Amino acid sequence: MQEAVHIGRNPSAGPDLETLVGRVALGDEDAFASVYDTVMGPVLGTVRAVLRDLAQSEEVAQEIMVEVWRTAPRYRTDRGTAINWILTLAHRRAIDRVRSVEAASARDHKAALLDHTPEFDEVTEQVEARLEREQVRRCLRTLTEIQRQAVTLAYYRGLTYRQVAEALTLPLGTVKTRLRDGLIRLRDCLGVTA
Repeated sequence: MQEAVHIGRNPSAGPDLETLVGRVALGDEDAFASVYDTVMGPVLGTVRAVLRDLAQSEEVAQEIMVEVWRTAPRYRTDRGTAINWILTLAHRRAIDRVRSVEAASARDHKAALLDHTPEFDEVTEQVEARLEREQVRRCLRTLTEIQRQAVTLAYYRGLTYRQVAEALTLPLGTVKTRLRDGLIRLRDCLGVTA
């Protein structure tokens, strides 16, 4: 015949766990200290089996003991033993912690992905800028060689009329005329109204 295994103190040394929980329900702090001493080991073991992390397990075990103190009036002997009630609280709280940590991790991951995703307006602006550059290039190809060179030097390289004239070895008046004519043709090609 096997001996009964008891959690915590020797059963003959004092009241059983159900009686202690009943006294805790009435606010008996000494009874709570006895319950704490009796069940803290099994509670920590149950929580640690789910969480694996010792620091989190200790934290959750403390939360469970606070819950036992607060909810002791809800314990009913006709639904099971006090140790099963407490260990059920422990298991549920540990599962809740795992779910909470996983949800927080998923939220952080989603937020990180959103931080790396360009905003819609940024993408739209990039597409529009690319289309505009293509249209300008197409329209530049419609200019004469001197017009294209003059516009490119003046507007893309920032040279003055005089510097453009020197670079192209043309009279200043000719460069001004070619620039004016080239800009008019670009305006018409791009569909810009003055």
